[in-house]
Amino acid sequence: MIGLIVALLSVLLPLAHLGFSSRPRTRTRVIHVLLLYALVFNVGVIGLLFGFIPHVFFADEAARLIGWPPGSPFQFEVGIHDGAWGLLGFLSLWIGGSFWIATGLGWSVFMLGATYGHIYQTLHEGNYAPYNFLTIFSDGFIAVWLLVLLYLYCRWAEFQKRD
Repeated sequence: MIGLIVALLSVLLPLAHLGFSSRPRTRTRVIHVLLLYALVFNVGVIGLLFGFIPHVFFADEAARLIGWPPGSPFQFEVGIHDGAWGLLGFLSLWIGGSFWIATGLGWSVFMLGATYGHIYQTLHEGNYAPYNFLTIFSDGFIAVWLLVLLYLYCRWAEFQKRD
């Protein structure tokens, strides 16, 4: 549920930002702002706040919400993984260009894999735990949204300067 809210905010907040901004809304600027918010919210916030913290500090509760048995040593590894990506998402505030492409592409691949895993768990194991079933939608949306924005960024925004 939280992932859905963060994913929604990653779309609505940049639209509000663009709406209230006095700067012209060129195609390049719109893509830049949408992608920056997507990286900060969908990679940074999801990775650090909703991946790292629960999997590392509240591992048994996180496992229960996902429908997994508590006590798995992989919880810590998943938490560190999410935290590392989350750090990259927040670093996108200061580092742009190809760093954005690498961060968004890497996280998208992870999110597509996570989506597949949640779908598999739902269909084959009947796991309808809230943080297994509902994350199908947020993880899937985040992966596709980032990939679309990265395509547009490479096509129109970032690499437009190199033509």
